[in-house]
Amino acid sequence: MKFSFKNLLVYSFLLILGYYLVTAISIYSYSKIDQTQKADAAIVLGTAVWEDEPSPVFRERIRHGIWLYQNNYVDYLIFTGGKGEGQKHAEADVAKKYAMEKGIPEDKIFMENKSRITDENLLFSKPILKNENFNKVLLVSDPLHMKRVMKVAEKHQIEAFSSPTPTSRYQSFPKKAGFALREAFFLIAIHLKQLFSL
Repeated sequence: MKFSFKNLLVYSFLLILGYYLVTAISIYSYSKIDQTQKADAAIVLGTAVWEDEPSPVFRERIRHGIWLYQNNYVDYLIFTGGKGEGQKHAEADVAKKYAMEKGIPEDKIFMENKSRITDENLLFSKPILKNENFNKVLLVSDPLHMKRVMKVAEKHQIEAFSSPTPTSRYQSFPKKAGFALREAFFLIAIHLKQLFSL
């Protein structure tokens, strides 16, 4: 078969598309994994807040963290997330307020309230883990977010286990597919960054 630059472009596109779709499928498969077990603390990944209240997505994460504490899986909760653009309240501050209203003692809560992205959620939580001698943590987020979260934890050398929320606001296929495809983009970016840093 005659080789041409056009063929190269087509094959390259199909290869990239295939890799992208395989990554998205792996993210969906990983979302079914629940490694919940006894740990020192749960790190609850921040997301959007509405004024001084957690968004429905964030509320599910906070509730799961509370459930882990109440069922003796963890002794402490670490809420993460800073102020979004135009926001008056940091995500972690809103989460703490919500958890305390549900009966969680203040001295069982730690906050990381400077981060803006997932990588920073965990990077900025590391000093808390070190200061409190927390060696093992559960990571709490939406199921389709978990594969990337775990990859970031590995990058920062945090001994972590996946504890996805049992409920999610992303129920329909279009919403799940959109979430998985978006996560695939970010996960591939992590892989490429690691590859080129070798």
